Amino acid sequence: MKKKLALKDIAAALKVSEASVSYVLNGKARQYGISVALENKILRFVEKVGYRPNRLAASLRTGKSKTVGMIVEDISDPFFSAIARVVEEHIYKEGYRVIYGSSENSTVIARDLLQTFKNYQVDGYIVAPTAGLDDDINQLVKEGYPVVAFDRASPDLQCSKVLVDNFRGSEAAVLHLIDNGFRNIAMVTLAAGQDQMNERVNGYHAALQKHGLPSILKEIIYNEDPHKTVQNLKSLLKSKKDINAIFFATNYLALSGLQALKESGLIIARDIGVAVFDDINNFALFNPAITAVAQPIKEIGLRVTKILLEELQDNHMIDSQNILLKTKLIIRDSSARLLV
Repeated sequence: MKKKLALKDIAAALKVSEASVSYVLNGKARQYGISVALENKILRFVEKVGYRPNRLAASLRTGKSKTVGMIVEDISDPFFSAIARVVEEHIYKEGYRVIYGSSENSTVIARDLLQTFKNYQVDGYIVAPTAGLDDDINQLVKEGYPVVAFDRASPDLQCSKVLVDNFRGSEAAVLHLIDNGFRNIAMVTLAAGQDQMNERVNGYHAALQKHGLPSILKEIIYNEDPHKTVQNLKSLLKSKKDINAIFFATNYLALSGLQALKESGLIIARDIGVAVFDDINNFALFNPAITAVAQPIKEIGLRVTKILLEELQDNHMIDSQNILLKTKLIIRDSSARLLV
């Protein structure tokens, strides 16, 4: 049986130190002054011989697995996948790898993922928390694990948080619709009890109250079959014929909503105005293009990564941080003043 290579074997074959090999394989060549030439020499050799580091053995030896567990609502969602990509890109430069899991907005699944990551001995956690996960996260913090929450977080969470101002973002979108002459504005949101959704609904109500306008709120069950969502929204449009604008709380609700408008024979920017919280690339390509509240995805990913690395490197002794980022309203043709 062919002997499995160890760091010392690679170092001996290349006549370099084990430390140099370790730094290169952990992505720390620049940090420790290793030349590009030597780095490439080591990387070419390990690729040639098919060396794979034993992460478990390394974690037992050093107490560090160099892995981070990341829980999102749905990794296929453009918002979460884009943030995950930013995190992965920048945390990789510090020698860490990311393990992902989708909670599907289920506390049971999220709790199971936290335990699975713990069993894998991850060094830290990045979490978009589900409702009811506060105690689990706070326990991890008490045990000394760095945890950073993003997208949503209750005031009771004792970890660092990177959030956006959902209230102001939502309020700005609805005020924009009102300024363009819309007076019967419905909002389609999730019946999920999520903190960020509650803030978006509050922003919607605040904008309407400033102008003495009625609210028309439609809640959709999380993870509802898209076809059923389309039918529910068609029923809303049929029962509330005076609706002349709709504000969608998420990008995926908007996609179902746009289908419902099409099947109802309503033409955007002629019969009805549309705005959505969360911008995705496709919204600019629609005809008419869709007005959207854009979240600072890159900044969210960078802040989350920076805070987690600080907590990992400072032995968890720094105070938790609470970051609130601004959104940006991207005005497009879907919210233009209707011609009457």
